[in-house]
Amino acid sequence: MEIVILVVVIALVAVGTISGLVVGSRRKKKLPPRAPSSSPTLTAPPAEPHVGDEAETPRDEPRRTIEEVGLPDASDVTGTPVAVEDPVVGAPPAVEIEIPEPTAGRLVRLRARLSRSQNSLGKGLLTLLSREHLDDDTWDEIEETLLTADVGVAPTQELVGRLRERVRVLGTRTPGELRTLLREELVALLDVGADREDFDRTVRTESVLDTPAVVMVVGVNGTGKTTTTGKLARVLVADGKSVVLGAADTFRAAAADQLQTWGQRVGARTVRGPEGGDPASVAFDAVKEGIAEGADVVLIDTAGRLHTKTGLMDELGKVKRVVEKHGPLDEVLLVLDATTGQNGLVQARVFAEVVDITGIVLTKLDGTAKGGIVIAVQRELGVPVKLVGLGEGADDLAPFEAGAFVDALIGE
Repeated sequence: MEIVILVVVIALVAVGTISGLVVGSRRKKKLPPRAPSSSPTLTAPPAEPHVGDEAETPRDEPRRTIEEVGLPDASDVTGTPVAVEDPVVGAPPAVEIEIPEPTAGRLVRLRARLSRSQNSLGKGLLTLLSREHLDDDTWDEIEETLLTADVGVAPTQELVGRLRERVRVLGTRTPGELRTLLREELVALLDVGADREDFDRTVRTESVLDTPAVVMVVGVNGTGKTTTTGKLARVLVADGKSVVLGAADTFRAAAADQLQTWGQRVGARTVRGPEGGDPASVAFDAVKEGIAEGADVVLIDTAGRLHTKTGLMDELGKVKRVVEKHGPLDEVLLVLDATTGQNGLVQARVFAEVVDITGIVLTKLDGTAKGGIVIAVQRELGVPVKLVGLGEGADDLAPFEAGAFVDALIGE
């Protein structure tokens, strides 16, 4: 019985061996070549990678980095040399550099816009002065008109007193004589202190050292401070200055974005920090960048401080101290909203206690009939109004000129 089982096993092994040889020979047998076909050849999809025992042996060739891979020359593909751009993934589109309009005479060009809102003051005064009998009631009305226009109590009393005296001496009062008289007195009131060296209306953009001039812009929220800083960059570029912007308002990311957009439009670099970062550090880095670039002016936009919060005001003083480690601060411009009237004077007083204000920028002057704030704020701080904003356009920030301003007031 055992012999029979052994024979059966041997037979099964022999059969299996013979079957393997037959299958192997079938696999090695070559297929006959296919006849050429006139129909177009379809490109087969790439084969799936082999796995397991059929996987290919990895090649020992070293892999090249992307820097080592050569690109074909554009002329090899088209036959004509073409420019090959190297786009940066995720980069913002290039901003076309604008050429701002010159600042010389800009206020004169914008006079019509200014006069639309200010004529009520000038025309009102001329109408009152043209009355046949200038009694006490008329002079009271003139005084009220000036106070309503936010000229301020002391300047109003001074102006009315001089007008009364000159009208009495003049005797006859033709419309032309009255206009000339009123213009002279208003210009004198605006230019009070103009004989002082520190009353120069020119924005200081020349440093006493071999470093950029540093201008810090301050003001409360809502006055248009960041926009004014951007427009001021345009004014300086229009006058041939190179500018670096410092986005030290780190409490609002939108403020830094807005300032950077203004800078890109005129080719000015913007230095910014992380949202919520240290404003003094950003200001310091901006001045450092301006020195490295050899810029003419560094403009620093500070956060819109609420003048009722002492801590924030102290921080503004810190920004000033840190900036002065590079050199003296050449200009501190206070931005005021002309529509706020006497409240703007309260703001001005508080800021003047923290930093030495050297100039005033009045915004939204085209939207109010209270142009007398120009006179009042100069008297309050003893510093000149240097710039005025007359609209929302990019070039609507103009150097202040007393004569052109008064001409707009009285409709000259």
